[in-house]
Amino acid sequence: MGAVAAEIEPSSRTSNRVRYFLLWLGLFYTTWLIILIVGSHFEVFRDHWAIGVAMALGSYFAGSTPMGGGTVGFPVLVLAFDEPASMGRDFSLAIQSIGMTSASILIFCTRQSLEWRMLRWALVGATLGVPLGLMFIALIVPELYAKLTFATLWASFGMLHFAKVGEISRMSGLTNMSERFDAISGLLVGLFAGAFVVSTTGVGIDMLIYIVLVLMCRADLRIAIPTSVVLMAYASVVGIATQFSLAHLMPERYALSPGLLANWLVAAPIVALGAPFGVVACKVIPRKVTLLIVSGLCLVQFAWTLYHERASLNASIVAGVVIALLLLNLVFMLMYDAGRRMAGTQHG
Repeated sequence: MGAVAAEIEPSSRTSNRVRYFLLWLGLFYTTWLIILIVGSHFEVFRDHWAIGVAMALGSYFAGSTPMGGGTVGFPVLVLAFDEPASMGRDFSLAIQSIGMTSASILIFCTRQSLEWRMLRWALVGATLGVPLGLMFIALIVPELYAKLTFATLWASFGMLHFAKVGEISRMSGLTNMSERFDAISGLLVGLFAGAFVVSTTGVGIDMLIYIVLVLMCRADLRIAIPTSVVLMAYASVVGIATQFSLAHLMPERYALSPGLLANWLVAAPIVALGAPFGVVACKVIPRKVTLLIVSGLCLVQFAWTLYHERASLNASIVAGVVIALLLLNLVFMLMYDAGRRMAGTQHG
C-alpha cells in the first residue's frame, strides 16, 4: 500500500483522460434517450418525479461518501412509497449501476488513489457472492428482515461516525498490512456483503470495505471512499445483470420489480451527473461535514423504519434489532482498537 497520490493530476494528460468520462456520459444519455423515445415513456416524469428529486441528494452522497445511492433510494421507495424491499433492492442496483459507475469512471480518469490489493479480492468475492445471494439468500429472507437489516447496518454506521468522525477525517496514508490480510479481508467482504447484504438491500458492500479500510488500516478518506465507490459500482452492475438474467431464464421464480424501469428512467439521468458531482464537490466541502449529515440521515431512517414497521414488530424482534446494533458497534470498536495497535506497532 502506497502513500496518497495527488487526488487530481493538474496536467494535460488528466484533461485527455477526462474525455473518456465525457464519452461515457454521451453514450449513456444517448441510450437513455432512445429508450425514452422508442418506448414513449414520457409519462414517467409525471408519475415518478419524486424519486428523481430524492436521488439528486442520494447521488451526491454516493460519490462523496461510502454510501451508495441506494442509501437514499431504498428507504424512500420502501418507507415513503410503501414499495416492497425487493423493489428497493432492484432500484438500488439499477440506479447505482449508472451513478456509481459514472463516479468510478471519473475516479479512474482523475487517477485518484485506490487500495487495489484489497479491492481486487473484494471484486472477486462480489463476483461470487452477489449472484449466489440473489439466487438463494434473497428468496428466503422475509421483507421485514431485509428492511431491518438495512436500517440496523446504516444506524451502526451513523453511530460510529458520530463517535469517531473527527479522528477518521484526520487520518492520512494507511497502515501497511500484509498481502494475506488484504486478500482475506477483501474476499470476505465481497463474499459476505455480496451474498447477505447486497442481495437483500442492494447496498452495503461499499460501507463494509470502507469500515475495514478506515478502522483496521486507518486509511485516508481519499483512499477509502474512492475504493468503496468502485466496489459498489461493480457489485451493482453484477447484481442488476444477475437479476435480468434470472428474470429471463426463470421468470416463474425470479421477476424484476414492477415499476423498476419507470423509476430508473426518471432517476438515471440525474445520478449519472450527481454521483460524479459528489466526487468533485468533496474537494470543496469538507468530508467531515458530509459524513455527519449522512450519519444523521442513517439514524433518522433507523427510527423511521421502526415506526413504519411498528405493526409488524414484537418484543423479540425489537430486542434482536437492539442486540444486533450493539454487536455491530462492539465489532467496530474492536476493529478500531486492533487498527490502532497495528498502526502503533509499525510506527513504534
